[in-house]
Amino acid sequence: MTDLATPSKVTFAEPSSSPKRSVRRAGGTRRRARSAVTSALKHAGLILFGFVMLYPLLWMLASSIKPNALIFREPGLIPTDVDLSNYTDGWSALLHPFSRYLINSAIVVLGCVLGNLVSCSLAAYAFARLKFRGRNFWFAIMLMTIMLPIHVIIVPQYVMFSRLEWINTFLPLIVPKLLATDAFFIFLMVQFFRGIPRELDEAARIDGAGHLRIYWQIMMPLALPALATTAIFTFIWAWNDFFSQLIFLTKPDMYTVPIALRTFVDSTGESSWGALFAMSIVSLIPVFLVFLFGQKYLVKGIATTGIK
Repeated sequence: MTDLATPSKVTFAEPSSSPKRSVRRAGGTRRRARSAVTSALKHAGLILFGFVMLYPLLWMLASSIKPNALIFREPGLIPTDVDLSNYTDGWSALLHPFSRYLINSAIVVLGCVLGNLVSCSLAAYAFARLKFRGRNFWFAIMLMTIMLPIHVIIVPQYVMFSRLEWINTFLPLIVPKLLATDAFFIFLMVQFFRGIPRELDEAARIDGAGHLRIYWQIMMPLALPALATTAIFTFIWAWNDFFSQLIFLTKPDMYTVPIALRTFVDSTGESSWGALFAMSIVSLIPVFLVFLFGQKYLVKGIATTGIK
């Protein structure tokens, strides 16, 4: 007889994986595969878009080392014949060595950068921290000047600078920057200054600091990203400016890089394209270096000034 007091052991077979779990696992695999394909397509699209954007620059770089006869005959990026004489010929092809025009552009750019950094930061501090009658009105007027095209004011400016005998000097290009005429940079710095806590100003006033000391010792060190953004944009815009420099600088001795590059193109169509492309590459090196080393501050400055 079996012992009723001893319970019998009952064993259960392990159930196989349920169909729902298998379907769920298969669905997750399909989603991961779809996500990988989507990511690959996005990266391929970005690479293609970047190549399309860089193609003119790459073509100009390739054309700068081609003989003139092959520039338009072989439009590909890989030259069949390399000719580096375009750089030496282009450097001395004009009335003066190309270094003369680089120095002229450097003088203009340096004056514009320093002028915008000082004047726009002072104006921005006044709008952001000082309380005076009509502040909002003048701030609105300042913003409206952003929508005013330069072609509207270039004639009155030329008449005024001509009476001051400033034509064929760098003063018409530099002096306006000392008067905070770039409203975009004022607005940029105002947004940044408004993000700085006012408790710092109050603590400085308790220590006996005035507005000039607060501006120089507190605001300026904290506003480094906004200042770097202003300097980079001013450098690029002033270096590439062609219209204003063409209006105010008519003597070959005063030509800047954009005007000097224009002189390579002959009105009859007989142009030294190889030398033109070579000097164009040379003129892009300062802009590339400034953007390369200042990119970190540029991104940080835009991200922290309310432009989001």
